[in-house]
Amino acid sequence: MNSVKQECNFVETNNYNIMTRRIALLIIIISTSISSVFSQEKKENSKDKKYFIGSTFFMLANFDTNETPNYYQLNFGYRLTTKDVISIEAITWDYYEPIGIPYGSEKADEKNNFPGKVESDGVGLSYKRFLWKGVYTQIHATAFRQTYRDENDKKIQNGFQLFNTLRFGYHFKLFKNRMFIEPSIAFTSWPINTNLPEAFQIEEDKWNRFFLFEPGLHFGINF
Repeated sequence: MNSVKQECNFVETNNYNIMTRRIALLIIIISTSISSVFSQEKKENSKDKKYFIGSTFFMLANFDTNETPNYYQLNFGYRLTTKDVISIEAITWDYYEPIGIPYGSEKADEKNNFPGKVESDGVGLSYKRFLWKGVYTQIHATAFRQTYRDENDKKIQNGFQLFNTLRFGYHFKLFKNRMFIEPSIAFTSWPINTNLPEAFQIEEDKWNRFFLFEPGLHFGINF
């Protein structure tokens, strides 16, 4: 019994240390980005809101108690011009089956699940270009550290994933441009996905390394 308690305490301490490092890394990246922006860019229209923080309504999926994705995302963005926007994105989530499974009965079939789950933590960059009024296209590149766990939640090994997204959407301003929402459709791919456990790789190899027509609904606050 004491060994079990000690193992639980070790896991809790390790998880706390990992989360602390994630937060510290995010603060460092955002601070560096802000310094770079101020040193390179001149002020344009003082009425324009240059910065924003945001996230995605996909976090509502965390209410799924069956296979909770534990999805959390935080974006920090800067408007270079009225048409060009850059962002830093910090994302953490869990998934239980290959993400290349297309929508339909196969995606809902538990026979396609991994023998465990993947914990994915990443930081990425994105560039958005407004094409006409609120219509925009956006590209994202996110580097994820993958932690593979078995069905007993025991860690197996770590891997790396490079996740890319091409997004098309529309930017709606709300409350006199204090907030915004952005419905979109995306095309995603992960050309680099390394060090999967053998049983995970078998399931992964059954599907494409891309996903078409993924809906998105992001939101943010301007300041």
